[in-house]
Amino acid sequence: MPIYMDRHDIPEEITAVHVAQMHREDLKIEHLYGCKGMTYWCDEKRRTAFCLIQAPNKKAIQDMHNHAHGEVPHRIIEVEASIVESFLGRIEDPEKSQKTELNIINDPAFRTIMVVGLRKSSFKIMDPNRMIGELIKYNKTILQSIDKFLGRVVRQKSGNFLLSFNSVTNAVLCSQEVFSKLGGVTEDKSPDIQLSIGLHVGVPVTEKDGIFEDTIKLAERFCTMAHGKIVLSQEVKELYESENLNVKLSHKNIKTLSVGEEKFVNQLMDYTEKEWTNAAFNSDHFSKNLGYSKSQLYRKMIGLTGKSPNSFIRDYRLTKALDLLDKKVNNISEIAFGTGFNSPAYFSKCFMDNFGILPSKYVQNYAE
Repeated sequence: MPIYMDRHDIPEEITAVHVAQMHREDLKIEHLYGCKGMTYWCDEKRRTAFCLIQAPNKKAIQDMHNHAHGEVPHRIIEVEASIVESFLGRIEDPEKSQKTELNIINDPAFRTIMVVGLRKSSFKIMDPNRMIGELIKYNKTILQSIDKFLGRVVRQKSGNFLLSFNSVTNAVLCSQEVFSKLGGVTEDKSPDIQLSIGLHVGVPVTEKDGIFEDTIKLAERFCTMAHGKIVLSQEVKELYESENLNVKLSHKNIKTLSVGEEKFVNQLMDYTEKEWTNAAFNSDHFSKNLGYSKSQLYRKMIGLTGKSPNSFIRDYRLTKALDLLDKKVNNISEIAFGTGFNSPAYFSKCFMDNFGILPSKYVQNYAE
């Protein structure tokens, strides 16, 4: 039977006790609708509650809630139990903390999402076997820090980590430790590998269809644009400083984006993801569709990414091409045209200029 998570935006007068009572009422009549309540999360501070329920469909959940207490959910999405557990740490009620009839759960589902990326940025120095060995070593170091700061690994693949933390402070400290251990190493000893980290915060159910979809997307975009830094949302910075008695979060490798910059990142990436395979796509399209003059766009791009608009487009395409070469599904010509390059020869030149190796040699020696 499918598993769903719903979100309730709870009024000011509703407390964790009230939510526990409503959950109990759900359990009394759930069998009438073919449902099985697994657990829930309640956040009095942010006025939200999330229920995890096995059900035949979304309507059964709405009808059950309406019958039990009248508080119908504002949004319902389908989820996988294993993914929910990876993000939130449980898929059943925690044991009662007190000997009371009612199991009151005041446990927020609000999480800090961290994306860590180890990118193969060049192949000029390191031979294939050494690069593989270094990546394995770096992955181990990252996992040790995740464990130390009570993070949970949601996804790990090819030097990329998607992580969930209950605590904003732990997430930020983890990112700083990883960077202190590996940031200098990748710059000095392994300049062919670049470490980037993005952090954002959010709740599991929004208007999107996927769990934590909005939060993950922005953290991934921060990581994509970080280029050897830790990039935080404004909300992460403010929460960290409030949790640490207003200790200012300042580090040479940390960049905090303003709300306006976050909006620009989303505009930029939304348009890039839509148009990057179009060979005609260039900085003029950026200016026209994002509503900036060429000089304004150039300044914003340099400030956020360290790259001009055309360099950003080229590097984005090359990174996508690198991923496709790793998969070994298409030949080099197909990948060249599929990633927006006008010809295989021009693609090979750009690839060589950027990574220090021809695509054919990369496939032969480095492709995973």
